Amino acid sequence: MSGKEIKALARRWFEEYNKGKAAAMAVADKSCSTDFVLHSTEDIRGLNDFKQNDSELFSAFPDIHFTIDDIVVEGDKVAMRYTMTGTHKREFKGIPPTNKKVTAWAIEIDRVVGGKFVEGWVRFDTLGLMQQLGVLPMPERRK
Repeated sequence: MSGKEIKALARRWFEEYNKGKAAAMAVADKSCSTDFVLHSTEDIRGLNDFKQNDSELFSAFPDIHFTIDDIVVEGDKVAMRYTMTGTHKREFKGIPPTNKKVTAWAIEIDRVVGGKFVEGWVRFDTLGLMQQLGVLPMPERRK
């Protein structure tokens, strides 16, 4: 695939995710290899486990929305910096719903083979998210 095609694949991914859970699950089926691996705080191995993880994210934040801030392609890899917003309506990672609107950033690098995502590495602003949900205290401002 050309760099232009890989960029289009990544953009289409987020466009579909922004349509909701059903569209997200459908684009995952079309765009990921069945043995897709996502390296994050824990490794998620296989398309089914990946979809289960994202399904839980959609349940917790039903109005989730992603905005691509930067996208760069080099060879078979696409690097993206994006922002996620959503309202915490259901349990998320053991945290009861807070009904708080949150904004968090992530940086992700995905490897594409044969027109499909085969492996990804993501770093998410977990600290900022936990602070916004009230799980961790915000640091005091210096005077």
